[in-house]
Amino acid sequence: MQSNSTSVALVTGANKGIGFAVVRSLLADTTPLGIQANVTLKTNFFATRDMCNVFLPIIKPGGQIVNVSNEMGLVALSRCSPELQEELVGLMERFVRDAQEGVHTERGWPSTAYGVSKTGLTTLTRIMARNLLKERPGEEILCNACCPGWVRTDMAGPNATKSPDEGAVTPVMQNAQTQSLLTTSINPK
Repeated sequence: MQSNSTSVALVTGANKGIGFAVVRSLLADTTPLGIQANVTLKTNFFATRDMCNVFLPIIKPGGQIVNVSNEMGLVALSRCSPELQEELVGLMERFVRDAQEGVHTERGWPSTAYGVSKTGLTTLTRIMARNLLKERPGEEILCNACCPGWVRTDMAGPNATKSPDEGAVTPVMQNAQTQSLLTTSINPK
């Protein structure tokens, strides 16, 4: 019987934060882009989409969704051909397939699974916000994406300019500022 020499790593909390950074570190450089694309998009895009689909129906009026994305999403989006910027979920699935087949650059994709996943997340957030305005008008549910900056994690490394606590300020402040705006618009002084 032949033994399989494929390494397997079990990482708890691999969907975000340090756990995710550990997975990215384990996948760095030597892992084919197709595998990186599959793992990264499952975590950063598809899992977030699935979670939002479960929670959106139960968010109360005045509630808010803040997805943590980053500027890499916008950078990667600008590197995609204009045709690829129009359809989202199908595109995210297509990127994974194209990367696995090694034809992603020929088909207009950048060579960054992380950047494409954040492009998908930022665009998904915009779509959800637009749908909330149409489907639940007057409920003032806000849906935003934000970039916490370059935060010292296993993925970003020790030279990043912000601590995790400093990185958390952006989504927390975005929520606080939005709640303040909502309060002002609901109860003008």
